[in-house]
Amino acid sequence: MGVFTLTVPTGGGKTLASLRFALHHANKHKLDRLIFIIPYTSIIDQNARVVRDILEVDKRDQGKFVLEHHSNLLPELQNWKTKILSENWDAPIIYTTSVQFLETLFSGGTRSARRMHQLARSVIVFDEIQTLPIKTIHLFCNAINFLTTHCHSSVVLCTATQPLLNKVNKEKGYIRFSEKNEIISDGKTIFKNLKRVEVINKIKPSGWEIPEISQLAIEQISKKLSCLIIVNTKKNAREIYEELIQHTAFPVYHLSTSMCAAHRMASLNEIREKLKESKPIICVSTQLIEAGVDVDFGTVIRFVSGIDSIVQAAGRCNRNGKRPSGKVFVINPKSESIDSLHDIKTGRDISMRIFEELHNPKSGLPNDLIHPQVMERYFQYYFYNRAVEMDYNVDVGRNDTLLNLLSNNSISVSEYSREHDKEPQMYFRQSFATAGNVFKAIDAPTQGIVVPYSKNGKKIVADLFSQFAVEQQYKLLQKAQKYTVNTFPNEIKKLAEQKAVREVPEIGVLVLNDLRFYHPQFGLSTEIKTEYETLIIQ
Repeated sequence: MGVFTLTVPTGGGKTLASLRFALHHANKHKLDRLIFIIPYTSIIDQNARVVRDILEVDKRDQGKFVLEHHSNLLPELQNWKTKILSENWDAPIIYTTSVQFLETLFSGGTRSARRMHQLARSVIVFDEIQTLPIKTIHLFCNAINFLTTHCHSSVVLCTATQPLLNKVNKEKGYIRFSEKNEIISDGKTIFKNLKRVEVINKIKPSGWEIPEISQLAIEQISKKLSCLIIVNTKKNAREIYEELIQHTAFPVYHLSTSMCAAHRMASLNEIREKLKESKPIICVSTQLIEAGVDVDFGTVIRFVSGIDSIVQAAGRCNRNGKRPSGKVFVINPKSESIDSLHDIKTGRDISMRIFEELHNPKSGLPNDLIHPQVMERYFQYYFYNRAVEMDYNVDVGRNDTLLNLLSNNSISVSEYSREHDKEPQMYFRQSFATAGNVFKAIDAPTQGIVVPYSKNGKKIVADLFSQFAVEQQYKLLQKAQKYTVNTFPNEIKKLAEQKAVREVPEIGVLVLNDLRFYHPQFGLSTEIKTEYETLIIQ
């Protein structure tokens, strides 16, 4: 029992290796369930399907063992029905997101708390742990220590780019690894043997124009047959896609989180089929594709970002080792708006520093961007630069941190002592309600909108307005998660003003009732992108 790490190069088989370890570990220690925490909804379907193919072979077992929990469809304000419909992770194997996990532990209200007890007596596997939000680092570390020490659970941290969660500030909370924490004993040899790509620094002072990026991708098609372009913003993804379709006859695909999971999966299935047949293809995607999505391109072009993201992007290139070597080009776009994307911007700046050090013999770094030693140096810089953010800073009428509110709550205790000339006479001094109300796993919380993508999506939308029995609504909401786009409040407001969304009575789930706001390539938009049909809901 304890905290373990599974540090394996991208494409090294973490999905099955972690499943095998979790099953044997749960059987040995008589634990109740396995919970797999995934950073993005884009790979929940993929990984869950792999497990279903193994454990739900018999048709009678389909849907019996594996539960997928993608997103929050239900609104924050709850009534009796929405409380009943809230997902409570009552299954032997759970696949869910890191957002859902963090909200289960730290958000206010009762919806998330209803599944908290399921974290006890479990094997909890975190896939791509490097994507953990920086502001939650100390909260996360303390929670993991609690689950493993007091709740009889074990935790596995999986990634090719292992962050230094055992080396952050010990007084504020760091993960206490097991004595023999690494599951793979000879990681350096595995990384060396599974090296399949060459990372090429193509950064230039003036930056790359959109037409230049498009031309580079087209050139690579003639050499490697397939090219994946990974960008940092949806805007750049659309711009490059539109540029490419004007200048090449090769199939071009677009992927972003504006597309529902079913839409992305349909596109990925087409992409994989063309890659399998060695047909020329270009795909333009946001970073959703780089954390665990099983695709194998001949070439990858990656907008400069954190080294961890670049390494993950490299895992989509020559993934299956069918070529002598793949090429990953790191480029800097001339125009990119990432000032509000603090994680990406900070990671990019530190990567630029690492690139300089790679050419300096005195740095002590190997001249290989995807070497584990380079990754460790990157996280040393990254965590040092952002140490003040790891406490989860909040404004609660004063500057405070969630870590403080949930630990000794020193500011509140000091204020009470000042007013009453004595310390509060209570054992639990934490501000639980305040902390729960202000906690958000992501800075801009989203709400899911069910979109009528494909015949299945349209049927689900129609059924949501015609089924009123709680049991039927529960089943519909489970199905609807694959047809959901997580949307920011300002975008929901724009759609509502144009009467493009409608709320399901009593349960408050939002649905898109005008397909003109769902583009067949780009997904959900706040503007009319196509003159497709309008879905009228009576």
